[in-house]
Amino acid sequence: MKNLIDILDLSVQEIDEMIEVANDIIDHPEKYREACNYKTLATLFFEPSTRTRLSFEAAMLELGGRVLGFSEASSSSAAKGESVADTIAVCCGYSDIIAMRHPKEGAPLVASAKATVPIINAGDGGHNHPTQTLTDLLTIKREKGHFNDLTIGLCGDLKFGRTVHSLIAAMSRYSGIKFVLISPEELKVPSYVKNAYIKSKNIPYEQTIALENVIDKLDVLYMTRVQRERFFNEEDYLRLKDCYVLTPEKMAMAKKDLIVLHPLPRVNEISVAVDDDPRACYFRQARYGKFIRMALIMKLLEEANK
Repeated sequence: MKNLIDILDLSVQEIDEMIEVANDIIDHPEKYREACNYKTLATLFFEPSTRTRLSFEAAMLELGGRVLGFSEASSSSAAKGESVADTIAVCCGYSDIIAMRHPKEGAPLVASAKATVPIINAGDGGHNHPTQTLTDLLTIKREKGHFNDLTIGLCGDLKFGRTVHSLIAAMSRYSGIKFVLISPEELKVPSYVKNAYIKSKNIPYEQTIALENVIDKLDVLYMTRVQRERFFNEEDYLRLKDCYVLTPEKMAMAKKDLIVLHPLPRVNEISVAVDDDPRACYFRQARYGKFIRMALIMKLLEEANK
């Protein structure tokens, strides 16, 4: 049985196949309306979420399946001290597949060791967010047409941003990639991410604190928010939260075919004045998340039934 804990659990071929299925769902949704009849998805969200949880639920419902679950730890037996392993053991008896978000790194991996149904990591602390990365990849493929030979700028919170870490891992497998890492000193990409996916593969990269100095080089700009929930010190959060704001003035310096992605939610880091720019892809990106999760759910259920 296959789980999805880390984006690298999927081969490049598997990702390409899922993107192909997602594109077919977009073009022919009627073909998939009964694909998961009588199947149940449990969404176990020990941490708040809007897009990820709702897109999983919308995905399963549009496949003809059913959904159950909880949206915060306080509404589950975790509030009484129940372990993740015990919660999973119970929920496997009620569902055919589980999407799980947890604030602790590694919790979905622990869950997968106990599970008897496929586990999907819907985000674990500052570590991984593989289904957001699948969403990002589908967006890049639809908007740019390819993955090779792209200069990708990642801007904002690169230290705690699990979506950034997963995207770097995924894109490091394609040829002709260059990374531009844009962050304050305190929020730089962790060394383990840089060493594992960039330096070990001799991928060219540069680090800078100034977005305006590099925006003209980028094919993809991946904006992130500075995450209050990852900081132990409110003072540090307040000092750094508005360090990068994408404005129409900065967009005027960029390539005509730049695409701007953001995993959302947005706070202040992209001006609402940018929303009408055709290069702003983040709301389309959120929509694409439903389709790639539909493809993933079908794939994992199909493998579980082999």
